[in-house]
Amino acid sequence: MSQAHNPDDWRDRFPILAETTYLVNHSLGAMPRTVFDKLQAYAEQWATRGVRAWGEGWWTAPVDVGNVLGRLMNAPENTVVMHQNVSVIESIVASAMDFSGTRNKVVYTDQNFPSVMYVWEAMRRQGARIECVASEDGIGVPTERLLEAIDEETLIVPISHVCFKSSYLQDAKAICERAREVGALVLLDTYQSLGTVPVDVVELGVDMVCGGSVKWLCGGPGAGYLYVREDLLDTLNPGITGWAAHAEPFAFEQGAQRFAPGIERLLHGSPAVPALFAASAGYEIVSEVGVETIRAWSVSSTESLRKRMLDAGFSIPSPSDPAQRGGTITIGLNEDENGPAFVSALADRGILVDHRPGAGIRVSPHFYTRAEELEEFAASMVELREKRSWRDFLNQKGSY
Repeated sequence: MSQAHNPDDWRDRFPILAETTYLVNHSLGAMPRTVFDKLQAYAEQWATRGVRAWGEGWWTAPVDVGNVLGRLMNAPENTVVMHQNVSVIESIVASAMDFSGTRNKVVYTDQNFPSVMYVWEAMRRQGARIECVASEDGIGVPTERLLEAIDEETLIVPISHVCFKSSYLQDAKAICERAREVGALVLLDTYQSLGTVPVDVVELGVDMVCGGSVKWLCGGPGAGYLYVREDLLDTLNPGITGWAAHAEPFAFEQGAQRFAPGIERLLHGSPAVPALFAASAGYEIVSEVGVETIRAWSVSSTESLRKRMLDAGFSIPSPSDPAQRGGTITIGLNEDENGPAFVSALADRGILVDHRPGAGIRVSPHFYTRAEELEEFAASMVELREKRSWRDFLNQKGSY
């Protein structure tokens, strides 16, 4: 592994690392210690300033915090706005689409996160035609097949940058270029990439980017983000909206929505202020470490683990080429092996990972993960598999 980065330089900033081998960053990143300070400051502001706090940072928090997050993907100032989650974000974007014409096709793959699919499937009642490109191996969809599906009748491509099951890293640049050729939009979901895979919205030329802070950004729940290309902003008039998206929200006008001219037009109701303040702690530390540094450490860590697990006889249903892989390695199990039982047994040893049906054990080192922790995980997996009787192991752990 690279000697330029030392995870020990960062570990004392994350309380859980003192007692736990934390390898579940693809699900919930470790909490930075500074979250305590952020939430204490919020509580003190509320306690001492009362209603005046709305004019002292609460009301503008979705854009202010969006600007902090935006620096991690080279987004221009005031082009990122914060929301509660990706389902809300994609619903807002979908409500701004017009499916009444011949350009009404929505293209993505079956490796997208299911809850995102639910949003676009619901648009069928508005006239959307959904084309879901199927994976042949359960890992990813060849870029060529996806590009073939994006044609002159495609309206939008809401696609995962990194697939949640396999950690397959889509070729976002090629997808954006193809969409531009045919006049389609791209909504890139970077939930499983931002914070561990470099993302540059300007270099990609991507139309929109969304995601959440729960995972690699170490920002906790309730802080989704939406980037929109500056020249696209004024063309979007969402049907899902609210007073925060109004040009003059405190005028309390009746009648049709009169949208704000900038990124605020993609807002809806009042912001979830404490979640946004807490999330900024994660953004700040990820920015301090540097995503390029994080990526190098991630590739080195996951490659070492991949080779170790293959040598131990495990399958790896994640891309073998690190250039096509995000920050997670999926460890395949045999048909008679119980994934949740593995997860529970590892948790008993202070090692946190998770399992997804049809995939396997998902393992996600981050910039604070030591090489020795990955070796401990690998040795534990080997020991659990080699137990005298798998049935005895399941009986020991109970039913899962």
